[in-house]
Amino acid sequence: MISQEAILERVMQFIGQLVPSETPLGPNTDLLQDLGLDSVKMMDLVMELEDEFDISIPINILMDVRTPEHLADTIVTLMEKQKYGAL
Repeated sequence: MISQEAILERVMQFIGQLVPSETPLGPNTDLLQDLGLDSVKMMDLVMELEDEFDISIPINILMDVRTPEHLADTIVTLMEKQKYGAL
């Protein structure tokens, strides 16, 4: 399985495509307050991540996701659940 660090790197790459290039982006950057990602951009991000990692990300989970690191953690959890059939 892909490492959590690699997942975080990919998450940050996808987020980086949604914000201006000069925008500071780190693992603990707040997606809403610091980056101003609106619901449309978040849905674009979710669709990209679902395709990238071959998972389904429930929309209700996004209410609690605030940072790229938290999003990467969520993806790892979803991938593990899918791998072990616990969905």
